[in-house]
Amino acid sequence: MKFLLGTKLDMTQVWDESGNVVPVTRIQAGPCTVTQVKTEGVDGYSAVQVGFGHKKRVTKALRGHLGGKKFRYLREFRGDVGDLKKGDVSTVADFEAGQEVTLRGVSKGKGFQGVVKRHGFKGSPASHGHKDQLRMPGSIGATEPARVFKGTRMAGRMGGEQTTVQKVHVVSVDKDANILTIRGAVPGARNGLVEISA
Repeated sequence: MKFLLGTKLDMTQVWDESGNVVPVTRIQAGPCTVTQVKTEGVDGYSAVQVGFGHKKRVTKALRGHLGGKKFRYLREFRGDVGDLKKGDVSTVADFEAGQEVTLRGVSKGKGFQGVVKRHGFKGSPASHGHKDQLRMPGSIGATEPARVFKGTRMAGRMGGEQTTVQKVHVVSVDKDANILTIRGAVPGARNGLVEISA
């Protein structure tokens, strides 16, 4: 199991061997330290907890759990832990160019949005008596129960949710600067936390 935590830097572009422009995202990843190994016998599931970044102050309880270290982020990666133990360090050197990885992050918050942007509704025609109706939702269902059914697609807050992107390719690995270059877009804003696993 390969895992890493990082922060999204920015997007740029590179050229591949064929001379095609490839959009990429740069991630400042690792090093990450294993802070706890969870097993089926003790915790009921297999996972590894890792720490990343630096925080100025942590609680006494957390300081005791982390062995005096002050990590900004603590995240778990479920799966077969193998021979991992507390104190092991994971870096970008564990990954290689061309490898497929899974990314998880919190998408950008877009605030309160209407149904056209939030759910992709078509909207109403712009003519034939549809004044001021262009982006309205229209009917929201039957009148019989005299209530709105749960799950009805309506206007509301959009974004700011955990998003997972699978099978994205690593374009390059900079071991000196701890930077992973990923093909395509990565969920979240700049400096947002990204979980990388393979």
